[in-house]
Amino acid sequence: MNIFRLAGDMTHLASVLVLLLKIHTIKSCAGISLKTQELYALVFATRYLDLFISYISLYNTLMKLIFLGSSFSIVWYIRRHKIVRRSYDKDQDTFRHYFLILPCLLLALIIHEKFTFREVMWTFSLYLEAVAILPQLVLLQRTRNIDNLTGQYVLLLGAYRSLYILNWIYRYFTQPHYVHWI
Repeated sequence: MNIFRLAGDMTHLASVLVLLLKIHTIKSCAGISLKTQELYALVFATRYLDLFISYISLYNTLMKLIFLGSSFSIVWYIRRHKIVRRSYDKDQDTFRHYFLILPCLLLALIIHEKFTFREVMWTFSLYLEAVAILPQLVLLQRTRNIDNLTGQYVLLLGAYRSLYILNWIYRYFTQPHYVHWI
């Protein structure tokens, strides 16, 4: 654990909390892409397959549970909540997100560190997470109506990814033999 990873995790957590705050308090998901949220739910479901198999730390386990629970609850809110789902504009959220899944899966089957189910799914989750924000960005570009909380959510997601890049660079220079090209 280093400062960049911790800051990245906290920024990612803040992005999820901002989104849940918007959905729960305002009872609206206007400006939020269900397709992006479904992709993130798939990212976490495939990344955290080891949740009940290997224990790293309480922090790690809690973060996995938080991201799994929050991503599936956001999808539930947008799809099923009787008030929130009315504010979802599926006519604007038209990005064909299913077309992102297959290329990411094929890439994970070809480029991975070890050919095991969990490793390929973990690699798939990394590739998918890199493009999962695209439906959200397309939706924001189409509607051109970005409220503060939605803007903060997207900004925090970008900051999270930037901090994780700094984490990987830091680990490369400070940990011997740390090379994970994926």
